[in-house]
Amino acid sequence: MNRFIKIQSTAVPLPISNVDTDQIIPSRFLKATTREGFGQNLFKDWKEDSTGKRNESFVLNNPIYSGQILVAGDNFGCGSSREHAAWALVDYGFKVMVSSFFADIFKGNALNNTLLPIQINPKQLDNIFKAIEQNPKQEFEIDLHAQSFHIVGTGETYSFDISSYKKMCLLEGYDDITYLLSIQDKIEAFEQQQVIF
Repeated sequence: MNRFIKIQSTAVPLPISNVDTDQIIPSRFLKATTREGFGQNLFKDWKEDSTGKRNESFVLNNPIYSGQILVAGDNFGCGSSREHAAWALVDYGFKVMVSSFFADIFKGNALNNTLLPIQINPKQLDNIFKAIEQNPKQEFEIDLHAQSFHIVGTGETYSFDISSYKKMCLLEGYDDITYLLSIQDKIEAFEQQQVIF
């Protein structure tokens, strides 16, 4: 896994609340067993109509917007527990999600797949949407060490919470398995100290 320390990027605005995992990656695309290739079907039913015609009004089809950050409305990632939603967002190229609320299971899946979910309050979220509306090329800086989200153009900085364990995993590029492997010597030393009756 890649280490996440700091990124600076433009953002894609998706000011829609209650986006569920079936909208993120429709269930008909869940047949694959590896994480690759899901990005091309991210928000498929919003990017295209039922005939396959491109929906020019959808934000991912608008060349004005790009970047490694997706800024979404409240309650992002609700619905089913499918991990494929996080896979699709990462495979598309997103590294950070920003919302005023994330569904718990989605948030866990995101963190397990090196996708950083930043939860901020509704006013702060509104300020970010306004900054993008005023300047689609507005850049944002995320510093995981400092747990800060910075709007470069305005100077505003917001803090965010993350569990200390998941923060360490992102900073070091660990998933749960590679973390355990990194402390294998400590595990073995602990095992040898145990008394067997």
